[in-house]
Amino acid sequence: MIGVCIKYFHENYGGMLQAFATVKMLESRGIDYELIRYKKKLTIAEKVRFIPRLLNGILLNDKYEAFLKSQGMKKHPEFAKNDAVRMKAFEQFKNKAFTKLSPEFCGYKALCEGARRYDAVVTGSDQLWSPAGLPTNFYNLMFVPDEIRKISYASSFGVGQIPWYQKRRTANFLKRLDYISMRENRGSEIVKELTGLDVPVILDPVFNFNKEQWEKLIPVKKEMNEPYIFAYFLGANPEYRKQVQKLAESTGLKIVALRHMDQYVENDEAFGDYAPYDVAPDRFLNFIRGAEYVCTDSFHGTCFSIINEKKFIIFNRYANASATSKNSRIDSLCQNLGVSERRFSGDILEIQKDINYAEVTCKLKQLQKTTNQYIDTAFQGDI
Repeated sequence: MIGVCIKYFHENYGGMLQAFATVKMLESRGIDYELIRYKKKLTIAEKVRFIPRLLNGILLNDKYEAFLKSQGMKKHPEFAKNDAVRMKAFEQFKNKAFTKLSPEFCGYKALCEGARRYDAVVTGSDQLWSPAGLPTNFYNLMFVPDEIRKISYASSFGVGQIPWYQKRRTANFLKRLDYISMRENRGSEIVKELTGLDVPVILDPVFNFNKEQWEKLIPVKKEMNEPYIFAYFLGANPEYRKQVQKLAESTGLKIVALRHMDQYVENDEAFGDYAPYDVAPDRFLNFIRGAEYVCTDSFHGTCFSIINEKKFIIFNRYANASATSKNSRIDSLCQNLGVSERRFSGDILEIQKDINYAEVTCKLKQLQKTTNQYIDTAFQGDI
């Protein structure tokens, strides 16, 4: 049996669907697994050691967004009610999709002991190697004994650079892993810079299944009775909302918007003709499936637009010069699949241009071949 160390519980559409795709990949290969549950129980010494983590810029940015969301709930009780509806939808999907769970390991010592029940432990497929999370020694598999196989599956640092003061520790955990694969080109370069190892760039787990296979995993359901634009923004840029409105005025289509995702956004209050909150990951996917156009700043919003061969446009959530930018994952996706022209460059109406999905599919198949070869090798043997 293998232990799976991923964020299956985080209320994020892309994150939960990629975790779902990860376990479905394992099931499709007949691999016995369980999702590792870990509850921190910090000693005073560990708490002191964690203090420097609070100064990490990426963590501070994430905490700031969470703070804005909590403040938005306090100021706007209606939003708090709506967000509770969304959280309930996530909970229902999570309880149904993720049932193979480990015992709950309470405290790091128990986690280290619990790891011995596995033939291998796999991590990856999200920004789990972000510098913000390094001190926890969880997603980097430092808790797994040396003799147990450690696998990285399409892992991501989520950043373009590792802070200088974390480079040695990052190199140390990378060298302990038996198999490493990355989701981004820049991630592979970082591993090379820190360890000298050449590691493959493979596809995010959601690409393990094509359009028809996803329809078997999550049945198609028509959400709207008229054509629409689907707008899914994690960032708060008001100009992006104006651009989608421009597209709606030009095409005469209504806008379906998911509001206030990672934070409370004032402009979202008047954004969209239809703004549902009772949206679990399966319904999220169906909104993409039924859309005429998809406008997003989300990596996985882009992935599912490609899988379903949609006309889409990608907005940058972060400024490229930002120290907390996480644009590298979208950079790699666009470069590797040849869809860089779908990046927003000032004119939203460019979204109406056709995409040569025959070429995209050809590139996808080549990357799927690399991905499957890596998975076959990493999970070979007695697992």
